[in-house]
Amino acid sequence: MAMSLAFHIIFAVMGIGMPLLMVLAERQWLRTRQPVWLDLAKRWSKGTAILFAVGAVSGTVLSFELGLLWPTFMEYAGPIIGMPFSLEGIAFFTEAIFLGVYLYGWTKLSARAHWWAGVAVAVSGTVSGIFVVFANAWMNSPTGFTLVDGKPVALDPIAAMLNPAALPQALHMTLAAFATTGIAVAGIHAWMLRKDRSSPFHRAALAVALWIAVPASLLQIVSGDLSAKFVAKTQPVKLAALEGHFKTERGATLRIGGIPNERTRETPYAIEIPKALSFLAFADFDAEVKGLEAFPESDWPPVAVVHIAFQIMVGLGSLMALASLWVVVLWIRKRAPADSRPLLGFLALLTPAGFIAVEAGWVVTEVGRQPWIIQGVMRTADAVTPMPGLVVPFLAFTALYIFLGVIVAWLLWAQIIRTRPA
Repeated sequence: MAMSLAFHIIFAVMGIGMPLLMVLAERQWLRTRQPVWLDLAKRWSKGTAILFAVGAVSGTVLSFELGLLWPTFMEYAGPIIGMPFSLEGIAFFTEAIFLGVYLYGWTKLSARAHWWAGVAVAVSGTVSGIFVVFANAWMNSPTGFTLVDGKPVALDPIAAMLNPAALPQALHMTLAAFATTGIAVAGIHAWMLRKDRSSPFHRAALAVALWIAVPASLLQIVSGDLSAKFVAKTQPVKLAALEGHFKTERGATLRIGGIPNERTRETPYAIEIPKALSFLAFADFDAEVKGLEAFPESDWPPVAVVHIAFQIMVGLGSLMALASLWVVVLWIRKRAPADSRPLLGFLALLTPAGFIAVEAGWVVTEVGRQPWIIQGVMRTADAVTPMPGLVVPFLAFTALYIFLGVIVAWLLWAQIIRTRPA
């Protein structure tokens, strides 16, 4: 399941970001009638179609895995969180319908009607992702039911869907999708511009990619702060694991880097900033932050894994924000980012950064909640299928995903980069 999610989330992220890119490019064409914008919109629409197709396949696999691998969880949680999954299905089919209209309607619709079809693709794709995150947020903050003799009763699917974690998680993931897609696309075209600085196609593509990457990357700092404060309030053991924080203390130290050692209950090799963790978690330099020692070891997640994943996510997100600030400075000085060779090199290096940060972020979310699949309600060990002998299907699916990944990379390169711009 983890491997399937790691593969699928790449396409989910691109499925949210790419439609917005193609819509912005077509909007520029409607405004200027310059052929480069139309060519760009058509190229990106092909990339969106490829990503949508593979994302649909990998998403379907996940829906089967939920039933096959997590039968107890689905029996328990299905009636409670069925609503966001159903609404996600509606949004997904809406996206599919309008993507078909968009792809085959270039000569059959008016220019503005065609653009609005693209807007429908972008909106429904984003909404689809939000509904999935709502379901996942419920696992971190379960609401909308009452427990009687260990069974959920008085179900309220709307309250479950709009659980306290829904807004911070959905905001954080949506911004991550836009920032990741924008930085990745900007990085690819920045690399091409280092070879040919005068290319109008790559200059236009870089400009549009930065239009979504810059605000999303900068707003992600605010979103991350909101998410961290929510975790501090509702999942203190997860916060302690994220920070490699073992001892309860006031004026808690923030640790950057380091490798937590559960045996010695220390985090050596970390850069320590006194009182910073208390301030970041509770907006109070002297606030008490509970350490892992305040909780039974049976409730600890794998501390080193969670801490390192969190450091990777924050570190790469900070680099993306730094690149965005660099772009803002150039815009203020009325200089084109495409004319800054150092920035182009930095963006090219950051091409995979968003994807790595997203993968690390989902490790933080899912592994950081362990040993619970539903926080405080159901343990993962009680929810998973007892079926043995899953090694062969696991290896088969892994090989299939690697094959699909290679094919998708080749198709995107052939459709968007390799062919000569019109």
